[in-house]
Amino acid sequence: YRIDHILGFFRIWEIPKSSVQALLATFNPALPLHIEEIQNAGFRFDKEKYIQVRINGCFLPELFGVYAQEVSEKYLIRLSSQYFGLHRDFDSQVKIRDYFSGKDDFKNQTIKQALYTLANEVLFIPDSYHPDNYHPRIAAGQTFAYRELCDTDKHAFDYIYWDYFYHRQNNFWKEKALRKLTPLISSTSMLVCGEDLGMIPHCVPEVMDELQILSLEIERMPKQPHVEFEQLKEIPYRSVCTTSTHDMSTIRGWWEENFEKTQRYYNLTLGQTGIAPSTCSGEICRMVIKNHLESPAMLVILPLQDWMGIDEKIRRKNAEDERINIPSNPRHYWGYRMHLEIEVLLQKKNWNTTIRKMIVDSNRL
Repeated sequence: YRIDHILGFFRIWEIPKSSVQALLATFNPALPLHIEEIQNAGFRFDKEKYIQVRINGCFLPELFGVYAQEVSEKYLIRLSSQYFGLHRDFDSQVKIRDYFSGKDDFKNQTIKQALYTLANEVLFIPDSYHPDNYHPRIAAGQTFAYRELCDTDKHAFDYIYWDYFYHRQNNFWKEKALRKLTPLISSTSMLVCGEDLGMIPHCVPEVMDELQILSLEIERMPKQPHVEFEQLKEIPYRSVCTTSTHDMSTIRGWWEENFEKTQRYYNLTLGQTGIAPSTCSGEICRMVIKNHLESPAMLVILPLQDWMGIDEKIRRKNAEDERINIPSNPRHYWGYRMHLEIEVLLQKKNWNTTIRKMIVDSNRL
């Protein structure tokens, strides 16, 4: 059985009710930073600058484009000769969302999205439970506030950020996860796989190894930083290897998403020369699946859509129709249905023979 998003047993991402997006969320449980810790790390902490939304007027054209002047007069308040903040009627994403509800023209949607960005414009988030304790905002390096820091403060903030997200919480989260996962794992003799994708702290593989939980290995979601594609020949034996999940595009859909990345994959991973084809042929699908079957993973479990991708006569015409779920799109529902009945698939002799041969040749039968 599979534990979806096993990170939730270590900590959850707690999003404020006032937010539409999740950038102002914080970990729970977590070990926030006291003001003294932030200052001792060399960062010149200032509440007015770094926990309250404000933006230098020089950035308004970059954020709002041709609407900068109108926005500054209608949606913002002047904090000083140089800086603006959000008007109280628009000082949260929920207020912004509600105001622009039904205003679907290009101008209003452009302003709304830019105001959403501005509502996230902080470097630190106050802890909900402990006064004078703060959390670095996720992806704070992309804010205008970060761009304005001097090199010394940038270096100090980068250290604080890296330590907070990748080191500070490790032992704390490990103890929390072991307390929850141990009785769960002990309740059955079934093998268990943990979906360990995303920003994974060091304590996660430590706990999974200790409890003998299989990891989930996906070629296009490598575990190592600065690696574009997972090296399938190097993944651990105690793992489940797959081409895609219900929350991802299929092989064919992924192939058409980013042709520059597809080209690198075609040349470097598949070892093919020349220009990559614009669509994923049945032969390419077969090559991708073959590489997965030949990995050292204990289990290789592939979506049926990817298996059907190897036969251009039976797969769907449109690769997008193979998609089950798009997590970032709340209006994309789990509407995928098989376009062929099982009885029909059983009669596809060439397809069934090809699959059986691939499994036998990879010593998985």
